[in-house]
Amino acid sequence: MTQNSLSFLKGHGTENDFVIIPDPDNAIELPASAVAKLCDRRAGIGGDGVLHVVRSAAHPDAAHLAGEAEWFMDYRNSDGSIAEMCGNGVRVFARYLEHAGHVEPGDLAIATRGGVKQVHLDKSGDVTVAMGRAVLPEGEVTVSVGERSWPARNVNMGNPHAVAFVDSLDDAGNLYTAPPFSPASAYPTGVNVEFVVDRGPRHVAMRVHERGSGETRSCGTGACAVAVAAIRRDGADPAATGAPATYTVDLPGGTLVITEHPDGRIDMTGPAVIVAAGEFEAAWLTETAFA
Repeated sequence: MTQNSLSFLKGHGTENDFVIIPDPDNAIELPASAVAKLCDRRAGIGGDGVLHVVRSAAHPDAAHLAGEAEWFMDYRNSDGSIAEMCGNGVRVFARYLEHAGHVEPGDLAIATRGGVKQVHLDKSGDVTVAMGRAVLPEGEVTVSVGERSWPARNVNMGNPHAVAFVDSLDDAGNLYTAPPFSPASAYPTGVNVEFVVDRGPRHVAMRVHERGSGETRSCGTGACAVAVAAIRRDGADPAATGAPATYTVDLPGGTLVITEHPDGRIDMTGPAVIVAAGEFEAAWLTETAFA
């Protein structure tokens, strides 16, 4: 890397892809316009979001977590907006830390705006993330596509989700724009919407519109929300049965395995891959940021 260029990497988790910007000292300014251009698949590098890699102690949003986790995932959606969490992003973030020599395979902690996440890097290639516990807000929610509407389960995984069980994944439409939901008060800052069909016992498939990104090939927190909703629908709540419940969730970009434990803890396991590394002109980012 020269003084006039900045390093980046590209990675994906079940084809949910990210531009990775290493910046341990939080020295790179990333306004929303710059993030959007980085994620542009024609005029930029291309991705569903940006993983800004910063030491927790160097970022005002994570300094209070520095004693628990050295590294902070400053995650941005592809439109430049800030998100609390990204499940696939955490796996790719952890894989990057290993790739860069910051950590070894095994257990580590990663700070996010949704709290500190415990991660296990398996030498086989899979990454397991302890996603915390789901919050299930009360109240009925409805999502719509065109003239059709479905009841949805409100699930919060550190970010908000509306999970609708449908007859066919085609019912989700094109997902270019956010499916309308009601009541508006249920999600004052927007919502990730999942459309779900059954594939077999404890096996479902989904499509998702991610808030701020549109339809993506995969969504880790969404897969967790879908599993939680399916577990409740199927009467398999681990808190009631005393036994963990594991669901396989197929996404357009691959498969994730989600386990909810009797104490409410949720584990997500899936692949994470670093596919490329390169540089871009620092001046381009500056021009982008203030264009």
